[in-house]
Amino acid sequence: MEITTSTLTFAFFSQPFLLASSLTILSLLLALLAIRSKFPKSHPSSSRATSSKRTKTCNCCCSCNGSIENSDSSSVASITGHLNGVASAVDMVAAVSDKVAERQTGASMMEQLVPEITTHALSYLDYPSLCRLSMTNSLMRKAANDDNAWKALYHKDTVTPVNGWKAYYAATRAIVNANTEFYNIIKERALPAMRRLWLNADYVKCIHASGELFSGYNAVMQSWQLAFNWDQGLDFQVRDVRARVLTDMAWVTMKTYVHMDTGPFTVTNVFEFHNGRWYMVHHHNSVMLDGDVDQQILHAF
Repeated sequence: MEITTSTLTFAFFSQPFLLASSLTILSLLLALLAIRSKFPKSHPSSSRATSSKRTKTCNCCCSCNGSIENSDSSSVASITGHLNGVASAVDMVAAVSDKVAERQTGASMMEQLVPEITTHALSYLDYPSLCRLSMTNSLMRKAANDDNAWKALYHKDTVTPVNGWKAYYAATRAIVNANTEFYNIIKERALPAMRRLWLNADYVKCIHASGELFSGYNAVMQSWQLAFNWDQGLDFQVRDVRARVLTDMAWVTMKTYVHMDTGPFTVTNVFEFHNGRWYMVHHHNSVMLDGDVDQQILHAF
């Protein structure tokens, strides 16, 4: 087969071949320029001057750029002192951090709890355990002296109502109403209502502010009849009422004021539960030793 010169010339100087050759030559030139700029040619004089000075490698992070010249001895000493100071400060901070971490890890789990959870945990303790806990440290003393912890202890030691808290609340309201009815009867001087309020039994007792004791149902009713026969009006106020209810017995304490300038009377009323209702079985009215005692007794009931 014969290949003519025109055919070779066309193949050699075709457009794709020229473009590929040009790109290859340009890439080689750029690579040579990059290598030349990265490794510049050093002059003999600068090389000798550089070789005459010894360098010392530095591993610090300051501005010495990794080398310290022997001629700058003062700079070396300054940098060394600076590094020693930084190292001492770092050691001091590390020691303090270790102590803080040790103190935090040494704290008990109880001391790291929030106050609400601590109070709930203390509610399971009894009286001696709370006292012992308060002597351990300041944090536990503060937690053991919290009112909520002792309130929970009080409710735990208090007798739980047999019929539940709903029935206990209803009985308390009934006692307070019966006590209010007692003083309404006194204001109205209604002896029949007073007879219905008291239990007809021989062990009921009534002590008026004069100190005279009446025992038995008939004697108590006679004492109230004498009190209602007085011509003086009975205008008084009842304050600080406190009621306590058990299964079939309750008592109410309070203070009564006949005249606000003569001082209060301390009163205790006791009730018993019979046949579905509360009856009064005891009334004790005593004068507080404040002011004119004779004047207070005169207006007592």
